Amino acid sequence: MPVPVTASPMALPLADCPVRAGFPSPAEDFRGKRLDITNLLIEHPHATYLLRVAGPSMREYGIDDGDLIVVDRSIQARHAHIVVAMVEGEFTVKLLHCAGGSVRLQAGNPAYSDITPQENETLEIWGVVTSCIKRFAR
Repeated sequence: MPVPVTASPMALPLADCPVRAGFPSPAEDFRGKRLDITNLLIEHPHATYLLRVAGPSMREYGIDDGDLIVVDRSIQARHAHIVVAMVEGEFTVKLLHCAGGSVRLQAGNPAYSDITPQENETLEIWGVVTSCIKRFAR
């Protein structure tokens, strides 16, 4: 069962200059504002939870094995949203494809099949993925 996000604010420095291929000039002294990562990633805290992705089925959409995804249950899922869904009791993250009255959960990797729920199968959308958090170094 996903656990809702509960975090206290943590404001981090936000540099005034954009980064193209390097770091801001040390002379800038980070004169910019401070940015609370929680506010940036989470619009509806009581309806938002994090999940760790297992597997490479969404890599073409920039979601890789081990990434954290931010999922908002308060957003109404629409065509082309990336969603967390439960199909026959199993969670999956896929692109929601709605056309001609049918629904399909589209994988972001050709090695994986899309999921088209049959009439006797249950499909429940658990939320819309709003962000993906990657870690490059520790």
